[in-house]
Amino acid sequence: MEYENLQHEFPPVWDESSEILILGSFPSVKSREDGFFYGHPRNRFWDVLSAITGSLRPVTIEEKKDMLISAHIAIWDVIARCQIRGSSDSSIRNVVPNDISGILANAPIQKIFANGRTAGKLYEKYIYPDTQIPITVLPSTSPANAAWTRERLIEIYRENIIIPA
Repeated sequence: MEYENLQHEFPPVWDESSEILILGSFPSVKSREDGFFYGHPRNRFWDVLSAITGSLRPVTIEEKKDMLISAHIAIWDVIARCQIRGSSDSSIRNVVPNDISGILANAPIQKIFANGRTAGKLYEKYIYPDTQIPITVLPSTSPANAAWTRERLIEIYRENIIIPA
């Protein structure tokens, strides 16, 4: 599979009440096709977030946005542009990071989380030097992370992400 030069095509989800920011690395092929985050049907992100927020699992993009906003959660990805093969995080190169300063300046973000080690490493390398805000790396919800069951993911996310009242 060849490398593709890709630009992130959809905006972050957040509003002025967002207190938690969850960052992924870069959208998968399926997410790029869908035009929204965590589009692969076997990615456990929406299962995990609905469980920790006490919401029904969202199906449509609007339902996903509504669940996030009502839970004061913002989501985006570390990467604005890169070269990548398919959906492989390990193939990512020539990274141009997203500018998260607009979210940080306009929302009371209390904590930043990475969905997976790659997002955490990329944040540390490209964004942390500007923000000086530490990131907590959580296990990836990707189906490629088979070592973590849905139940274990829910448990670790629930322990770390405290949903604002």
